Amino acid sequence: MKKFNTFRKVLDGLTAVSSSSSSSSSSCQPVNRELEITETLQSEHFQLCKTVRHGFPYQPSALAFDPVQKILAVGTQTGALRLFGRPGVECYCQHDSGAAVIQLQFLVNEGALVSALTDDTLHLWNLRQKRPAVLHSLKFSRERITFCHLPFQSKWLYVGTERGNIHIVNVESFTLSGYVIMWNKAIELSSKSHPGPVVHISDNPMDEGKLLVGFESGIVVLWDLKSKKADYRYTHDEAIHSVAWHHEGKQFICSHSDGTLTIWNVRSTAKCIQTIVPHGKQIKDGKKPEPCKPILKVEYKTTRYGEPFIILSGGLSYDTVGRRPCLTVMHGKSTAVLEMDYPIVDFLTLCETPYPNDFQEPYAVVVLLEKDLVVIDLAQNGYPIFENPYPLSIHESPVTCCEYFADCPVDLIPALYSVGARQKRQGYSKKEWPISGGNWGVGTQSYPEIIITGHADGSLKFWDASAITLQVLYKLKTAKVFEKSRNKEDKQSTDIVDEDPYAIQMISWCPESRVLCVAGVSAHVIIYRFSKQEVTTDTISMLEVRLLYEINDLESPDIEQVPTPSGGPNSQPILLQSHPSTSSSSSDGIRDNVPCLRVKSTSLKQSAGYQLELVIQLVWVSGEPPQQITSLAVNSAYGLVVFGNCNGIAMVDYIQKTVLLNLGTVELYGSNDPYQRQPRSPRKSRQPSGGKKSLA
Repeated sequence: MKKFNTFRKVLDGLTAVSSSSSSSSSSCQPVNRELEITETLQSEHFQLCKTVRHGFPYQPSALAFDPVQKILAVGTQTGALRLFGRPGVECYCQHDSGAAVIQLQFLVNEGALVSALTDDTLHLWNLRQKRPAVLHSLKFSRERITFCHLPFQSKWLYVGTERGNIHIVNVESFTLSGYVIMWNKAIELSSKSHPGPVVHISDNPMDEGKLLVGFESGIVVLWDLKSKKADYRYTHDEAIHSVAWHHEGKQFICSHSDGTLTIWNVRSTAKCIQTIVPHGKQIKDGKKPEPCKPILKVEYKTTRYGEPFIILSGGLSYDTVGRRPCLTVMHGKSTAVLEMDYPIVDFLTLCETPYPNDFQEPYAVVVLLEKDLVVIDLAQNGYPIFENPYPLSIHESPVTCCEYFADCPVDLIPALYSVGARQKRQGYSKKEWPISGGNWGVGTQSYPEIIITGHADGSLKFWDASAITLQVLYKLKTAKVFEKSRNKEDKQSTDIVDEDPYAIQMISWCPESRVLCVAGVSAHVIIYRFSKQEVTTDTISMLEVRLLYEINDLESPDIEQVPTPSGGPNSQPILLQSHPSTSSSSSDGIRDNVPCLRVKSTSLKQSAGYQLELVIQLVWVSGEPPQQITSLAVNSAYGLVVFGNCNGIAMVDYIQKTVLLNLGTVELYGSNDPYQRQPRSPRKSRQPSGGKKSLA
């Protein structure tokens, strides 16, 4: 009660100040200083902190997958780690050094991850705790790390270096063992040239004591860990980029810098048994294959009842100038070339089993691009991609407006999610998203939070911001209300708009009643109601409104004289004529009473979610396009929507679909109008001949 009395005293003080200011300046009463509110909040009482991280990992550089827990890890050039599980499960970590991540290796099904960085450090991450953290770190001081390999269910991590040596790290203690494979012992003793950095390490699927080591120069060595010597050595003229085993451990495949693939028998070192040029011309006897771009990575996966899969990135012919980056899937006699929107950073094949010595049965390929993450379904004809449930790009279409709503009704997010889950786009795989590990975390807030973003293509996205990551709940496309094709008469309406004609400018939303109102760049307002039932609307309800007052001659009827804001002795009266609220047909040659966009005249099928209630459009007047809407508000309790621009303000009853009020700015302000308005248009337009300038 004491606080209430204090608040009443403050109000009384404000009333006293207001009454004193309205009286004569000679009789001003002194203000009671005791009633002034003392500001106690200081800058140190506030702290900026990140609560939500959203978007695609910046400059990705490495990729790893745990086939048992089904968790994906992405490393970046800024030392960041992003962990992805089932939709909504996401985690962000950061290396203190900020060095780029070269490679990531999961300790499969152990909740741990090894990262290798460009500053020649190795880190062991514990993923089992609420906030992942580094357990151990190891620094290489004399050699640069180029490749790492951690066999399945092994405690030994093999680390290849730029000098061509291989060191072995005990993962449990994260210390170096005394075992080192020196490059000069791995290659032929008679060879004096250095084989180059280590580009590949892997153990034989049937014998983990045999280690396959690939050097950049084209030399591959099968090393026996027990006898500490090389069993076989394989030499090729072209540089090696990657190596992959057949699951039986009797063959392996190499990718080379000239765009070729070579398949080798383990016991036959003299020559490869097959050379494949995926994107070059057929090889004739005695002739070298046509040179192509390097094949940066290859994977060799087998199936129990079919042909093996050979999946590779790169290798395109040099003649294919301007072609987009491609992932190639070779299965039996068929070769599928899948074009990507961005350069490929890395890819991994997802298989049914984590055991390397069994038929892999590949079912998907995860492709990490520079600005996207794509998962391809290998089990379906045509290799469609999975619909990505992660909102990795908030700017799928550029964001043009954004609104935040806190403490929403508890049933609102489930309702939006339920209708959003039904929105399946065509052409995608029908299977569930294969990265399904992890569990839902608990949100940082105890109340529901929703963010609505409006986009340049006229779409709106509803995001759940209650947790530590943003999650898309529902997407609404407002452009479906309008006709896409325009005839010559409408050509001018496309010319006047500098940006997308459907771009969202303003949003007014009532979370309790779920009534949604949006204003677009083409001077249109759309009111939506929420429904869980699908409907078909035969005729779209539309209302055209004129918000413009123009200069007329003194002889014109229905005019009134309003003094100019300056009120000086030389000021001239502004002659205004008020137009009707709704439009009528135009008899002159000027483009009048026509909105910027044309509403569809056909029936509109509306799925569950937000469904169209009314479209309000401002129209052209006297050859001038309508000014863009600058203010918008909806009151669902009274069924009203109010909007305005620099010309005036209008109130519409969207239930009765009637204009209740239409006022010009001069009528609102009178002689106290604080703004100097000149005839202008905020968008580029070609003035029709005979058109009149409007006084905005």
